Amino acid sequence: MITLPVHGMTCASCAGRVERALKKLPGVTQASVNLATETAAVEAPGVAMAELTASASAAIEKAGYEVPRSETALAVEGMTCASCSGRVERALAKVPGVLQARVNLATQEALVDHLALPDLPETLIAAVQKAGYEAHPRDDAGPTGPSPTAPTHRRTGLAAVPEGWQVLLAALLSAPLVLPMLGDLLGRHWMLAPLWQAVLATPVLLIFGGRFFVAGAKALRAGTANMDVLVALGTGAAWGLSLALWWRDDTGMPHLYFESAAVVITLVRFGKWMEARAKRQTLAALDALQALRPATATVLRKGQPVHLPIAQVKKGDLVQVKPGERLPVDGRVLEGRSHVDESLITGESLPVAKGPGDAVTGGAVNGEGLLTVQATALGAESQIARIVRLVANAQAAKAPIQQQVDRVSAVFVPVVMALAALTFIGWWWSGAGLPTATIHAVSVLVIACPCALGLATPATLMVASGLAARRGLLVRDASALEHLRDVAVVAFDKTGTLTAGQPRLLATLTPAAGPSEGEALTLAAALQAGSEHPLAKAVLAAQAGAASPSAPPAPLPPTTGLRAVAGRGVTGQIAHAAVPRTLALGSGPWMAELAVDRSALQAAADAQAALGRTVSWLADVSPGQPPALLASFAFGDPARAESATTVAALQAQGLRCVLISGDNPGAAHHLAQAVGITEVHAEVRPEGKSALVAELKESLPPGQRVAMVGDGINDAPALAAADVGLAMAHVDGGTDVAMHTAGLTLLRGNPWGVVEAIALARATGRKIRQNLFWAFAYNVVGIPLAMLGLLSPMVAGGAMALSSVCVVSNALWLGRWKAPAP
Repeated sequence: MITLPVHGMTCASCAGRVERALKKLPGVTQASVNLATETAAVEAPGVAMAELTASASAAIEKAGYEVPRSETALAVEGMTCASCSGRVERALAKVPGVLQARVNLATQEALVDHLALPDLPETLIAAVQKAGYEAHPRDDAGPTGPSPTAPTHRRTGLAAVPEGWQVLLAALLSAPLVLPMLGDLLGRHWMLAPLWQAVLATPVLLIFGGRFFVAGAKALRAGTANMDVLVALGTGAAWGLSLALWWRDDTGMPHLYFESAAVVITLVRFGKWMEARAKRQTLAALDALQALRPATATVLRKGQPVHLPIAQVKKGDLVQVKPGERLPVDGRVLEGRSHVDESLITGESLPVAKGPGDAVTGGAVNGEGLLTVQATALGAESQIARIVRLVANAQAAKAPIQQQVDRVSAVFVPVVMALAALTFIGWWWSGAGLPTATIHAVSVLVIACPCALGLATPATLMVASGLAARRGLLVRDASALEHLRDVAVVAFDKTGTLTAGQPRLLATLTPAAGPSEGEALTLAAALQAGSEHPLAKAVLAAQAGAASPSAPPAPLPPTTGLRAVAGRGVTGQIAHAAVPRTLALGSGPWMAELAVDRSALQAAADAQAALGRTVSWLADVSPGQPPALLASFAFGDPARAESATTVAALQAQGLRCVLISGDNPGAAHHLAQAVGITEVHAEVRPEGKSALVAELKESLPPGQRVAMVGDGINDAPALAAADVGLAMAHVDGGTDVAMHTAGLTLLRGNPWGVVEAIALARATGRKIRQNLFWAFAYNVVGIPLAMLGLLSPMVAGGAMALSSVCVVSNALWLGRWKAPAP
């Protein structure tokens, strides 16, 4: 039985409707709803727990109510191979209330989507422990490091000794057992007495290899088998056989296999140590992000600067940032101007100019100016903290190819054990004797390498997601990288994606008998002063930009009676040349209502409109005289500097580029022509964009995919409908939408990031295929050789350790990948 929380019920009728919806589900034998506790209890004996949870939640939500959900991240200790991660995943999925569980071997983490039940996190930890592993909540430390109240997990005894020292001690004890074998090659007899062999090998087996026996026993008790079982059985059999032969021997110098047990343990531990070192390198990008934000901030309290720990800074505080310092918080600039280096966050190499009103990100480096910043986001809500969480979650997620590998790994260990038993029976049956048959079976157990299979994909994805973060590409969904390499069609939104999303004044037109362009611009700017309308900002920016050191901008004349006319424009009185005049600035239809004659500029304005530009008109409508046309202004949202280069690069790779825009056909076709796109769909509403993306997907042959690039705000349906969604980040809040909608977010707001993302996805795919090849090759070649008696246990142990190291090291080579240049 499962109990689900239900929000939104207000009366007995609501409870009855939920109960009826649950009873209609296949397999449900009983369902009851408690209005007072806002819970629903469902019983379905023949249905898997995760399936029942998902179907019951969907039924409740379809009935019009909410089932609150949550996500728990656990750090899992003790997993050594893909079989382990699969067992933990199955254990978590069986917990009532769990919707989905994803376990990543490389990061040693589990991500669990579940119902928001109060005691469920503790139940999840207990389920992992029952499966034979240790678990604790993942310390989601912010960029400043672990919280002072976060639980600590101290190691005691042998576990407190660094892994490298344990490997060294095991090697020192094993070396005297190996040296006699080298002496045999030189004709020297250096073989130790059986007692000394046992004295040296036993501590290696029981102390440094004890973890394999403990973990293997837990696995067997849980009804499964993993790499620990293989190692424990193999080394235990070699050690036990040596004891038996020593006990039965009368010559005083029998042929024993203590060295096999000791050397295999040492080599496997060495491989695990190297693997752990390599995996730490894969997290270097996240470590760099976490170390960005300083631990203290200079906060203005009653106008005086006070140095405070970052934990004491509150939202809304004024923070002073000196030249050369890192910004401690996300916020908006209130005073000062400077250039800010955001390269470690966005990947943008050049510092960005910042002034009053501009948003800044914590962790960026202030340039030459003193800034006063009002804090808008702190701690877990800061940009860096969100990026770290999303990248960590992407690393913990599983790509589709990894799910296939996990299915292979689930049967791998039982098959290997069966092959080892078959090897033992075959050699014994052929008359080779018990020692020989046992040693060959041990070789089969030891050569088998589920570790490499389990690490091949996640280790590569860890490196790729960290590498992407350094390039300003935020990977939210691990499957996005896998799908992106198969993309055949890239659909672009227009505004905010291929264009900057900020209108600019592109042309000022005046009649022959009217004012000069500069005078007209000054009059329009006076009417627009203080307005937040995008076109008003464009006029003010153009008027300020028209200045030069030798000719500063003309002062704006005083205005009175400013009034915005909804959907039409703005009007007000301006004292121009000591004469008060009433001016109107707005649309063509409004000018027609005001009886303004626009014939002098109509042809030129129509030409601007044909280019997809928005035209506004400025007229003198002072009472007591005929309305007079003063000027017209053409506004446009030009293409980004990188848009044409991006499209050309994608088309050079054989990709089909499509423009999907809600703008008018003139503007859409003009932009498409400017950037080199021939397939254009204009005047498409948001819901129409998702339908169009679905049509593009249906038109492609199997195996080819569609990517959608948008600004992440009004393009959310299309981003979700595409095989891969890439969202352009914006400082106005679009970043939040982008992070939760698309599989990848382009933090730099630069379309060239699409080219980089596709190149990285293809490089990642090649590296994953290489790793899987080597992981399978080790087993496909090594196991038959071991069964034929051509590999000793020591060689087999070395090959097993080497396979994991090779896979992780090969994944690290992806860090040398160079992004394509525009």
